[in-house]
Amino acid sequence: TLYNAMIAPLQPFALAGVIWYQGESNARRAQEYQTLFPALIHCWRAAWNRPELPFLFVQIAPHHSQPPEIREAQLLSWKKVPHTAMVVITDYGDAGNIHPKQKEPVGARLALAARAIAYGENIEYSGPVYESFKVDGHNVILSFSHVDGGLVAKGGALKGFTISGDGTNFVPAVAQIVGETVVVSSPEVAKPVAVRYGWANVPDVNLFNKADLPASPFRTDAP
Repeated sequence: TLYNAMIAPLQPFALAGVIWYQGESNARRAQEYQTLFPALIHCWRAAWNRPELPFLFVQIAPHHSQPPEIREAQLLSWKKVPHTAMVVITDYGDAGNIHPKQKEPVGARLALAARAIAYGENIEYSGPVYESFKVDGHNVILSFSHVDGGLVAKGGALKGFTISGDGTNFVPAVAQIVGETVVVSSPEVAKPVAVRYGWANVPDVNLFNKADLPASPFRTDAP
């Protein structure tokens, strides 16, 4: 197997951590990936007898063949498995090339994650991460972690948000940064129940923090 040929021979050697950039072939089995990916991490940690072995990974880049559910599976894995970090590259994807040509920014963001997770530096290594929402009249107020001093709409007004009044039909939304939250609304939705951000194979998004790191796509109605 690939594991026996490529991973098992490394087990006599010490590791500072793991960098993983894969998942494209799992794109159509995203729900399964929510179980498989954490299991892989636990398996490798057990093989090295390192239950806290740092595991850093890159979220799948925007591409016409990669649905948002696979990015969500990676986001949920990061939230569930400690001593991991996820690098978001929504701003460096290529809709026609599953392997984006701009490698240096990806490496730089992985380096930030390594400094924080593997070497314990007190630095910001992630863009904004959706945590919770509340409905206030016709508005949905979104809260985030990893704000790093403030949220930023890079290059103009916020984009990439949609909103729904029934949980099924989503329409483009107006989104504004208010402090460390994002307030989302639409004149078409009087009683909102859910919001999504970057929910597309090739998302057009621009929510960052002041560390110049992008937010991961998400949905408030995740199953």
